[in-house]
Amino acid sequence: MPPFLMQISKKKDIFGFLYLNIYSFLIICAGILILVLPFYTITKWTLVVQGIIAIKLFTIAGKLFSAWEDKKEKIDILIKRNQDEFRPDTFDVFMQAPCGRLIVHYVLRNLNKQEEYKSLLKLRKPLLERMRNNCIPAKTIIHINKEIA
Repeated sequence: MPPFLMQISKKKDIFGFLYLNIYSFLIICAGILILVLPFYTITKWTLVVQGIIAIKLFTIAGKLFSAWEDKKEKIDILIKRNQDEFRPDTFDVFMQAPCGRLIVHYVLRNLNKQEEYKSLLKLRKPLLERMRNNCIPAKTIIHINKEIA
């Protein structure tokens, strides 16, 4: 049994796993669909291309499934930060990607603040800006505190 399935214990965890990994399941379905399409009738080389595309899709789905622990940690952090008072700034990073918006929905449902989602949609950047930011390598700056006691 894969490790990500062993860690699902409660009913709430099962719902969360299925809901937060819906894109992974869709990618697996796309991979299966690619394999089922009879492109081999065109030429035998299309079968090779189909296999490569399907393997790539299954790999992507596997990486998304393996991020389950990270998703649970982020959910716990978001719930703790927004339990006492609602802080929209904590959701900014998550509103930029479809998987992140699923996390936002899940957290808001747990906090019983589903009506806040419409206000969080304003945090979403335009599609072209998101694509530009995700395709251009970002500079990483590390600040080191030299005052070590």
